[in-house]
Amino acid sequence: MRPGKLAGMENASEPARRSRLHKLVSMLANAVLFVAIVYGVTTFQSRNMLDSDGEPAPPLLGPTLDGGFYQLGAPPARPAVVYFFAPWCKVCALSSGNLVRLRRWRDADDLDIVAVALAWSDEAEVETYAAKHQLNMPVVLGDPAVARRWQVYAFPSYYVVDSDGRVARRDIGYSSQLGLWWRAWAVD
Repeated sequence: MRPGKLAGMENASEPARRSRLHKLVSMLANAVLFVAIVYGVTTFQSRNMLDSDGEPAPPLLGPTLDGGFYQLGAPPARPAVVYFFAPWCKVCALSSGNLVRLRRWRDADDLDIVAVALAWSDEAEVETYAAKHQLNMPVVLGDPAVARRWQVYAFPSYYVVDSDGRVARRDIGYSSQLGLWWRAWAVD
């Protein structure tokens, strides 16, 4: 092969490299845009929730489905994920499995997980939901006063309370298994 032909082959691959680089930059820009949009929507949705800047969490106490009584310690002995749901909520139904798997991943000695039913018509409705979704955590029968104290206006709503009893994280809407794990993992 003559040197001129080899040089021509190298130049022919230059447009292909530029095209691959352009595609990579475009994909990266789209990913950054997607993350920015998701962050903006999430921030907008959670604007009316309790602040997650270290403010003390409100009290959480009430009867549970199993006939007991739940009280989130003040401060709690360990961090807690407080999951507010409505039995009729389709998004809650989609995310309940992620909460159940979080319970399997995180030992009860390290993390409290409590589900709080709101906007329910009767206890049987909550029992059916809990059984269908195999909730393996205390299920508190909440009321409008609990919803007001915790500023829950949409379902599902999540709060992560640190071991000092302060709101560390908050979110509204569907949360993936990884998202729940990440929120709970990053709190002591």
